[in-house]
Amino acid sequence: MKASEIRELSDLELQDKLKDLKAELFNLRFQHAINQLENPMRLNHVKKDIARIKTVMNQRKAGVTK
Repeated sequence: MKASEIRELSDLELQDKLKDLKAELFNLRFQHAINQLENPMRLNHVKKDIARIKTVMNQRKAGVTK
């Protein structure tokens, strides 16, 4: 997910997306721990998407627009 796509979402959609990504990250970590993870790079992608969403949310909170 690109930052431009994230910026187009509403605050509620961002919160829902963040919740979904955190749940997915939990599941991926669990799969990784028991060696059933098919795509290990998915962990990095999910972490970066979470960081992007949090960044956009913090920018909106601070009133910074890009």
